[in-house]
Amino acid sequence: MHYTEYDTRLAAYAVITDAQGRVLLALWNEGSRRQWTMPGGGVEIEESVEQAVVREVREETGYDVRLGALLGVDTYVLPPHRRLNDSGRSLKAVRTIFRAEVTGGELTAEQDGSTDEARWFTLDEVRALERVSVVDISLRLAGLL
Repeated sequence: MHYTEYDTRLAAYAVITDAQGRVLLALWNEGSRRQWTMPGGGVEIEESVEQAVVREVREETGYDVRLGALLGVDTYVLPPHRRLNDSGRSLKAVRTIFRAEVTGGELTAEQDGSTDEARWFTLDEVRALERVSVVDISLRLAGLL
């Protein structure tokens, strides 16, 4: 399929751990069921992926972060019937995943956004959660799974 025949969504996510080895996740509320995800999201047209992930982490968790290494880029294709809109077009999701560390702020839930809670979890707790695929992909890239 030619690139003009499908939509593309560029997103940026952060793997953030604390001194106890817990990982920070956000509760995504836009799908057919609520699932935990990495803090992050869509890149706005005027942003770099680095700017977007810093903004998204702040919106979804209340934390300011400093970015570390780019861990990787993951892509997947969502067929038209699985999309949240009725565009009739496939979607290619391109997800950039960074390491990040908290530099300030305070844990806060996002208001009126795509997530409505943020929380720290141990890796054992993460394994038991309803979660989107980017969680496992990100934790593998970070060497945590």
